[in-house]
Amino acid sequence: MIDLYAAGTSNGMRARIALEECGLPYKLIPVDLAKGENKTPQFLAMNPNGQIPVIVDHEGPGGLSVTLSQSTAILLYCAEKSGKFMPKDPAVWPAVLQALMSASTDVTPIFGAYFAAARAKEPHPPTVQLFKDRVRGLFQVWDAALAKSKYCVGDELTVADLSLYAGYARIKAAAPDAVEGMPNVARWGDVMAARPAIQRALKF
Repeated sequence: MIDLYAAGTSNGMRARIALEECGLPYKLIPVDLAKGENKTPQFLAMNPNGQIPVIVDHEGPGGLSVTLSQSTAILLYCAEKSGKFMPKDPAVWPAVLQALMSASTDVTPIFGAYFAAARAKEPHPPTVQLFKDRVRGLFQVWDAALAKSKYCVGDELTVADLSLYAGYARIKAAAPDAVEGMPNVARWGDVMAARPAIQRALKF
């Protein structure tokens, strides 16, 4: 059994999507960020950075317990543990890795910056617009890529799609105008949203 400590952020969604899609048994332990539950001594013992998500796999490699943070690390750990969502052709792995990093290290942080700027006590409109435009620019690139393939990399669903969808779902809910007018992203998003595991994963 895996314990998942998470909240409904894009990073929390990424980890839960990974567990649901990979079919790994887990228990969700919600972390209330507003109440500072991610800063308690118990949580900091698992992740000194005080950030969600964190998983504790009580049946890790060699039967040993594994504690792991960082949503993309969790995603890859789940994929390797289950043998799912890794490309069947090793030659495709570099493209999947590139797409995965774009989704995890470009989309999510930039949207996080936009969200923080927009929710500031005294928002600075030019800064808010700057980050929104950057989010939109990233998804315009994805829209062009998805015009050529069903999923992020070709016609095979991979970890890159699971990672990107976590950010996309959060953006579409909080700032839908940042991704509107992109038919290929919308088509891909609808395909992902129809997956039962995705639907379960987004319910925090």
